[in-house]
Amino acid sequence: MLTKCGAVLVVLCLFFAGVPGAFAQPMQDQSGPQPGQTAPAASPAPGTAPAADAPASPAPESPGQRPLAPPSAADAPASPSPESPGQLVPPPTAETPVPGEVPTAPDFAESRPQIANREELTIVISRDEVELDFRKSYLASEAQLFTALYEGLFSYHPYTMEPVPAAASAWEVSEDKKEWTFTIRETARFWNGDPLRAEDFRAAWISLLDPKRQSPYSSLFDIIEGARDYRLGNISDPAEVGISAPEPRKLVVKLNSPASFFPSMLCHHSFSPIHSAMLENEDWSRFPPVSNGPFYILENTEDSIVLTRNELYWDVGRVALKKIVVKYSEDADEASAFWNSGEARWIAGDVNMETLTDRSGIVVNPMFATHYYFIRSSLKPWSDPRVRRALAIALPWEQVRQGHFLPAKTLIYPISGYPEVEGLDTTDIDEAKRLLSEAGYPDGMGLPQLVIRLTPSPEAARIGGLMASTWKDELGIQVKVEVVPYRRYFETLKEDNYQVGFSTWIGDFPDPYTFLQMWRRDSNLNDARYDDADYEDLMEKSMSEDGTARLETLAAAEKLLLSRGAVLPISFSPAVNVVDTDELEGWFPNALDIHPVKYFSFKAFRPLPGVTMLTH
Repeated sequence: MLTKCGAVLVVLCLFFAGVPGAFAQPMQDQSGPQPGQTAPAASPAPGTAPAADAPASPAPESPGQRPLAPPSAADAPASPSPESPGQLVPPPTAETPVPGEVPTAPDFAESRPQIANREELTIVISRDEVELDFRKSYLASEAQLFTALYEGLFSYHPYTMEPVPAAASAWEVSEDKKEWTFTIRETARFWNGDPLRAEDFRAAWISLLDPKRQSPYSSLFDIIEGARDYRLGNISDPAEVGISAPEPRKLVVKLNSPASFFPSMLCHHSFSPIHSAMLENEDWSRFPPVSNGPFYILENTEDSIVLTRNELYWDVGRVALKKIVVKYSEDADEASAFWNSGEARWIAGDVNMETLTDRSGIVVNPMFATHYYFIRSSLKPWSDPRVRRALAIALPWEQVRQGHFLPAKTLIYPISGYPEVEGLDTTDIDEAKRLLSEAGYPDGMGLPQLVIRLTPSPEAARIGGLMASTWKDELGIQVKVEVVPYRRYFETLKEDNYQVGFSTWIGDFPDPYTFLQMWRRDSNLNDARYDDADYEDLMEKSMSEDGTARLETLAAAEKLLLSRGAVLPISFSPAVNVVDTDELEGWFPNALDIHPVKYFSFKAFRPLPGVTMLTH
């Protein structure tokens, strides 16, 4: 997922760098569902009956019951993957937080008005055009909204981000581990009452893969037999894609090779179903989409989206809130005002920390996300890895990453089981000059002007200025720094009239693949237009591997990206939210900064700032 708040996160890192304990510890890895096992369903809220087809096993936590400690491994379903690549490991730095630390309020905290309606929640996000059609979406803010509207075969556990059974009540895996058969819940319905069918999944996925659509996440489907050829237009018959619905409640998916991480991938919103009435509709903003999630859209205006509880949702007994209002803030100051007034109980976008009257709600935690620059390699001479490598190793990396709380030498945040990759942190001007000379550009002669494209951010200006001055003074390259407004910036990264840009990417599920698949030559997310046969070979090899061997191959692919100057990592980005977890139940800081709203509820009592409530 792309976040448009990279520069803001940098400022917040500087703000919190001097606040002891300001960063919450990332969640420990918990297990996910085991293929072939009957899916355990979430338990209903206290006093309600379970869904008709829901097995009796309880979920780790229910609305209204806050766990006193993180759920143990015994509380979660068994893992589909022996290595469980999803546990974030803090990078080796003197500033790594102590395990178990939680955010602390800087200096003071004043109480805000109490909640007026405990069945209604107001959330504030930064103003942007919200794309409701998940086939076109790629922003993190949209992914959060989609936890309310859409639901796939699996969904995210609110604490561990491991896959939890959702629309699928059971599944089986073939002996060769390449064919998955899912059973759709008998009680799963769209909000208009129509039953959820396996065909709604098949048709949605085929629609997303349509080569005319160029869906951002279509390359995620490449692990499915025939999907890549279909989205690239090499085959035109959807029947050749390994997705079928032989029965109304049976969905069969054939993979190219075994993929133990498949359930984790299926949590992503791009694997959601689409109601048949919405399939050919290209503008989902004109009227509420017919969706199958715990909420649906009641009202959509320029200033807000109003969601109401889906009373036909299969797990409605779990959903405590009846209404959610998502408001857009024009800027960080307006977001702070929403919080200070008590109107909003969660700020999920830009916010001015200095103007908050109650800072006890500030939650900052490490996230599976990286802020990086990249060198676009679609045109010569920037397509030459020697030229890109020269640009990369000429940079004064310590200065470039100065002030960043979690400086990143690699693209992928360290996760359990993933081999350590040699990072990009060495400055070698002599070697950079040698590489340029070898490529035919001694002292930079013959190189065209290099354009660095930035947003109007002080931190982007600082880094861009360092890059420009280094490349001009040390390598003799003429550099132009170009500033583009925030709202247009990420659209312009698809153009071919610049060489260096930046992005902040959040992993869509806790696996290296979610970062590395973006750099494949035919990925719709490949803004760098990276095209490397060796990289393609490694990624193809990883698709037929499992366990440790797969992770080692993916690490080799990442090393290639770094050593050939495709990506210039800056920092591992934290998740930043303003939310009072003493009053809002079911909201947990986690590695993906995705918070499934079905688990939210308000506590009966909210303690005053500085007052500890004792229970017995």
